[in-house]
Amino acid sequence: VRFAAMASKWQRAWRIVKGDKVAITAGRDKGSVGTVTLVDRDKNKVLVEGRNLVKKHVKAQAGSSGGIVTIPAPIDYSNVRLIDPETGRPCRTAYRYLEDGSKVRVSVGRGASGAVIPFPESLKERRSASAAVGEKDTTQDDVLQKTFRGFAASAVPSTDE
Repeated sequence: VRFAAMASKWQRAWRIVKGDKVAITAGRDKGSVGTVTLVDRDKNKVLVEGRNLVKKHVKAQAGSSGGIVTIPAPIDYSNVRLIDPETGRPCRTAYRYLEDGSKVRVSVGRGASGAVIPFPESLKERRSASAAVGEKDTTQDDVLQKTFRGFAASAVPSTDE
């Protein structure tokens, strides 16, 4: 088993989601800030918009010409940190519960303000959307109808003769 595949088992609850503003703490782009565009929990990687740019050689296809293209490469989860909304500096985070019982992310550690780090608006919109009932959906009466009578009631040939 490759280490990258095993790493997701050891990773704690992810506190970085798509749309978060993060700072890069290691590598060529250390100190730069960007927005997370993709989260890959299986490989422990995040894709930050406009950061960690690499050049890729693309072969010519039928519809497009080939050449050298600059694209963002994934960054390891451990090399990015959320931005504290009050200080504007990278910080460690933890989950805390407010008085009303809601679970929030809070900045913790040295130099952190302890402020609540809100989830991105795009994530809130996705969660609030619910499935609409359409004409092809199963009705509740059909769902509650008992159709299985058990194996004993099925047409099993008897051995009595």
